[in-house]
Amino acid sequence: MKPMVSIRGLNKSFGALHVLKDIDVDFAKGQVTCVIGPSGSGKSTMLRCINRLEIPDSGLILVADALMGYQQEGRNFRELSSSRLAEQRAKIGMVFQHFNLFPHLTVLQNIIEAPMRVLRIKKAEAMADAFRLLEQVGLVDKAGSYPDTLSGGQMQRIAIARALAMKPELILFDEPTSALDPEKVGEVLDVLRDLARTGMTMIIVTHEIAFARDIADDLIFMADGKVVERGVPTTLLDHATHPRTREFLSLVL
Repeated sequence: MKPMVSIRGLNKSFGALHVLKDIDVDFAKGQVTCVIGPSGSGKSTMLRCINRLEIPDSGLILVADALMGYQQEGRNFRELSSSRLAEQRAKIGMVFQHFNLFPHLTVLQNIIEAPMRVLRIKKAEAMADAFRLLEQVGLVDKAGSYPDTLSGGQMQRIAIARALAMKPELILFDEPTSALDPEKVGEVLDVLRDLARTGMTMIIVTHEIAFARDIADDLIFMADGKVVERGVPTTLLDHATHPRTREFLSLVL
């Protein structure tokens, strides 16, 4: 299956801390890949490198066959301008742990802002898309509300709708339920399950192991800055072969 994302030789350090160590991994188009592992294993940093919220120290990342952040000229690589990089990022949605909604804008305004400014979509079309997405995440009645009046689960569903409004080819989810009260987790996971059925390419960093088993086409276990093991979720979770994977799963299952 053709990869949506290809990562080769990815390294990233923060000072003396080597967070990502020679990562080589592909993510298939149209599939849901969940990434699990202990805190500090590099999962979120890998996501942030894919859309260049973090700049890799070395390595190449291709998204939909386009080299992220660079243009190749013979054997040389020239860094893209900020406007060209913004065009690349527009094709990649990202949903964060802490929602990152604009507090001074209503739910509807949060969703239509980027499509109008970045994609130059007319307001009427952007609003029609926004209401369709609000219906998809079950929050049409919150269109005129401000973020501080919403629950954490509602804000995260709005964040997902906002990401979808940009019509991305790929969506990255960085621990989308970690900041939620336990009773609100299910409503967000239900939206992700529905989205998975549409064939959207999704990479989800998650600590929800049961959810990963249920939704993922492919499961990756990371530890110590490396991809340690990957496979079909049921196989990896029930019959892990690497000792580090088995150690981690023994603590979380």
